[in-house]
Amino acid sequence: MMRFTTLIKNPADWMKGSGLHSDVVMTSRVRLARNLRGFHFPGYSQEKDRVEMMQAVRPVIEGLPEMKSGFSEDYSSMSKIKKQVLVERHLISREHAARSAGCAVVVDKKQSISIMINEEDHFRMQGIRPGLSLRQAYESIDAVDTELASQLPYAFDKELGFLTACPTNLGTGMRASVMLHLPGLVLTEQVGQVMKAVNKIGLAVRGLYGEGTEALGNLFQISNQQTLGEKEADIILQIEKVVESVVRSEQNARLKLHEDHPVTVRDRVGRAFAILSHAHILASKEALELLSMLRLGADLDIVPNCDRSVLDMLLLEIQPAHLQLRANRELSAEERDVLRAEITRDRLQSVGSPGIVSNKQTPPEPEAPSAPHDE
Repeated sequence: MMRFTTLIKNPADWMKGSGLHSDVVMTSRVRLARNLRGFHFPGYSQEKDRVEMMQAVRPVIEGLPEMKSGFSEDYSSMSKIKKQVLVERHLISREHAARSAGCAVVVDKKQSISIMINEEDHFRMQGIRPGLSLRQAYESIDAVDTELASQLPYAFDKELGFLTACPTNLGTGMRASVMLHLPGLVLTEQVGQVMKAVNKIGLAVRGLYGEGTEALGNLFQISNQQTLGEKEADIILQIEKVVESVVRSEQNARLKLHEDHPVTVRDRVGRAFAILSHAHILASKEALELLSMLRLGADLDIVPNCDRSVLDMLLLEIQPAHLQLRANRELSAEERDVLRAEITRDRLQSVGSPGIVSNKQTPPEPEAPSAPHDE
């Protein structure tokens, strides 16, 4: 199996900034919750039972064709920082990272498939793809699910579907979600209205790391809430339709900003580039907000010849656990801020400076909409 250092050194397929609507939709993810007959749910079992179950199923998962040459590790031997790195890469949940004995994770070599053992359910498995590609994400994890079902006794009821620890996951046991970058809607103060409409049709809106987290860097997750009595294809179709609508709203908002307030937009992008390129101290929240502006500038061609994947990788590299893994020790908040700035300055050397447009004889633009202040 792959070493942890090898896994982290290689960027995942979904980090490369490609895929349908990748300017707005960063990733698509489909997660399945599954349990086995004959074992208590993880939250109601004793440690020895979880260890026994993990030792029985882990070799089966490692033996799947999709997981060949992948990464597999028992949490009892994994450091807190390594687990947090996997959280930052969206390969495991925050809840799973807080656990140890009887828990493990198996990740394929492309980091497109990950399987958590003994999270809230015996298995939390996910497929993740770049851009708007929920169907491809589902097909990849469905193939893994089918193979596991042929080798392990799933807890399944003809009327209720897959049995899960939380009743909200009954039925398909599926959560489909997309990660969206919505600076246009935030700057034009439309994001609240759009997200309220999304909530009204039964979809959930969350922050960067899921439930209970903040939408840092103008990043939002949209996912389904209903699983019982729904078919997988119908859930995916509903989310795709909603996301397509949100994408159009975001693209229109960006276009309107660029047309109505070109100087203001260029100013914000230019300031973001200047700070990120020259700062020696960068707090996490500030860095994410500024990178969001720089990514917007790249999408609007204000930042010339900018490979968006460089910015997307940087979003990961400056996260707290990634910084500590790089330093090979725990860092104080102040030390992380200094290292974050150093890495950002280094990475942005390959990014061209935002172009300067002459404002001579240009009439004053209308007053720009108020926008959240970068702290």
